[in-house]
Amino acid sequence: MRTFTLPGTDIVAPNVVLGLMRIADKTDEEIRTLVAAARDAGIDFHDHADVYGPTTHECERRWAGALRLGPAEREQVTIQTKAGIVGDGPYFDFSHDHLTAAVNGSLEALGTDYIDILLLHRPDALVEPDEVARAFEELHTAGKVRHFGVSNHTPGQIELLKKSVTRPLVVNQLQLSITHAPLIAQGVAANMAGLDQSISRDAGTLDYCRLHDITVQAWSPFQAGFFTGVFLDNPEYAELNAVIDRLAAAYDVPPIAIATAWITRHPATMQVVLGTTTPARVTGAAQGSDLPLTRAEWYELFRAAGHTVP
Repeated sequence: MRTFTLPGTDIVAPNVVLGLMRIADKTDEEIRTLVAAARDAGIDFHDHADVYGPTTHECERRWAGALRLGPAEREQVTIQTKAGIVGDGPYFDFSHDHLTAAVNGSLEALGTDYIDILLLHRPDALVEPDEVARAFEELHTAGKVRHFGVSNHTPGQIELLKKSVTRPLVVNQLQLSITHAPLIAQGVAANMAGLDQSISRDAGTLDYCRLHDITVQAWSPFQAGFFTGVFLDNPEYAELNAVIDRLAAAYDVPPIAIATAWITRHPATMQVVLGTTTPARVTGAAQGSDLPLTRAEWYELFRAAGHTVP
């Protein structure tokens, strides 16, 4: 497992992350088995959110109840969670009171005194940067949150937050897979008239994050689109899967490792957030952590996914 020091922090992080949004209906033993498979693969970075599960904080609570980490074990795990989505609406709330209450709820649910990284979960159109800054300062000063970041934010939205927020924003979690790749695809085909791929939908978010030492975390790394199903073994993506299968055989890894490697091969040093609850898929995906895809192989996968390379 390839690791790196997350810029702006002292966290030595793996480039593959265990996402825990789907564990609400799992038994304690199933959760422990999933976490053990991740640990054995070198994944000690766990991604949560207060809205994961049928009720608020449910997946956080299920994780903590299954693992029951002692102080020494807690220190060996990086816990990241998110706040800002109100599921009842749904709507978004980055107010000081909501963020502080959400963090206190996560701390209780997770059974810990501190959160390593807190992300603002999707942009709030009604955001008041001064309120976010006040919440962040209070949470950090109290020792409840060590580092901060965002999720699904554009450069302009991050700059607006930075108008008041002085704490470094160290992460931006964004949807990215071979087939869902506007973060990358637009730049490849920039300035080509009449091509949908050339339309900018994110205002250069990936380049902005690289310039400002913000680590991109890729969520839904195997989804074809926005929760439309995975592209692996999907007959609608026969050409892509043919290339994936050939490369998997050549590197002697499962196909999911190739899909992971397409992201980890990128020089932005991104993290891949796994959403699976199948231990074998975690193990397989982890094999793509440091797989040395060549430029030709990377672009072949990109083209097979339907993207234009001019």
